[in-house]
Amino acid sequence: MRNRNNKANWQADRIMRRQNNAGETIGLMDFATSILPDAKRNDIKKWLKFGHFAINGRVANAFDAPVTPGDTVELNFTRPFVVFSHPRLKLVYEDDDIIVIDKGYGLLSVDTDTSRKSNVETAYSILRDYVKASHPSNKIFIVHRLDRETSGLMIFAKTMEAKETLQHNWNNMVLERRYVALLDGEMEEQSGVIRTHLAETSQHEVYSATDGMGKTAITRYRVRRRGKGHTLAEFSLDTGRKNQIRVHARDLGHPISGDKKYGKGSGPLHRLALHAETLRFAHPITRNDMNFISNVPSQFYKYV
Repeated sequence: MRNRNNKANWQADRIMRRQNNAGETIGLMDFATSILPDAKRNDIKKWLKFGHFAINGRVANAFDAPVTPGDTVELNFTRPFVVFSHPRLKLVYEDDDIIVIDKGYGLLSVDTDTSRKSNVETAYSILRDYVKASHPSNKIFIVHRLDRETSGLMIFAKTMEAKETLQHNWNNMVLERRYVALLDGEMEEQSGVIRTHLAETSQHEVYSATDGMGKTAITRYRVRRRGKGHTLAEFSLDTGRKNQIRVHARDLGHPISGDKKYGKGSGPLHRLALHAETLRFAHPITRNDMNFISNVPSQFYKYV
């Protein structure tokens, strides 16, 4: 078995990259034979079977997998590409600079003092192990966080440049962040904006201060549906303060269902019913418009 922790023994991947510059879609096997004229057909079949080929970063092993114009095909001569799979975290997008994930609820985003001592798995540790499986020198960088009980979309950086670009220009580069929450009670207002100053106590509880303390926090909200004693609402953030939506939902008189810290502490879902649905941002390196949507958990709809 290869020792992945021993850099001296690590064999660097030898990867060929080719783009389909033709004006038509071609099957992966035919494309492979066209870019590997000297390779034996049986070798190409083995590479396909065992996951040595990827189309636009996704492993493909079907002979007739479509390679459309502009697609990039990679062939790893050294070993199969690492395929990501985890029951609590879904890989939504990956390139050389960033990773976008869909985090399950109950999973910590990053290590805390307590989790580090007990070796608790986090989104960060899962992704760190994933990128290091390709090469032990690979790293992952934290860009922002979601609460443990909040599910949905997050960005991680794969380079220090991407991390610093996103963090230093967060308010300009993040074009839209929309969350959906199941709230206790039926909200009368259809939409609105809440603006307060958020401060934090010594016990790490965030609150809306009335004495000018804290930092400005602005949250926009809109009701999607209501009924059965609950409201399904969406929240868009103009600012990104700690626990901002949870505190503002409480301020509105309709705390998030299942919120033990800022709400009633119980709920039909037995979790904090908050989901990061939409994440749209400018790519830190290419500046391309990146727009991702994660489906709201179906359980949210059962109680409205």
